[in-house]
Amino acid sequence: MAKRIKSGLKRLRQTVRRQAQNQAVRSRVKTLAKQAGAGGQDQLLLVIKAIDKAAAKGIFHKNAAARKKARLIRRQRARAAS
Repeated sequence: MAKRIKSGLKRLRQTVRRQAQNQAVRSRVKTLAKQAGAGGQDQLLLVIKAIDKAAAKGIFHKNAAARKKARLIRRQRARAAS
């Protein structure tokens, strides 16, 4: 059902804008995480910083951010041990 009330239309515009911005941040984090696989320690720190920023903005839940960071670090250590 289409929105007809002014406030509803405004909320719809805000939601669409926010979704686009959040999707861009999530995509950037994924890209950085893939690049960290080939990169070294400095690349890993960049990904962790991006995840922390996203969590601070509410794009990721704080526990989800912690989980993502833990998995990245665990993968990095496994690669270094191999």
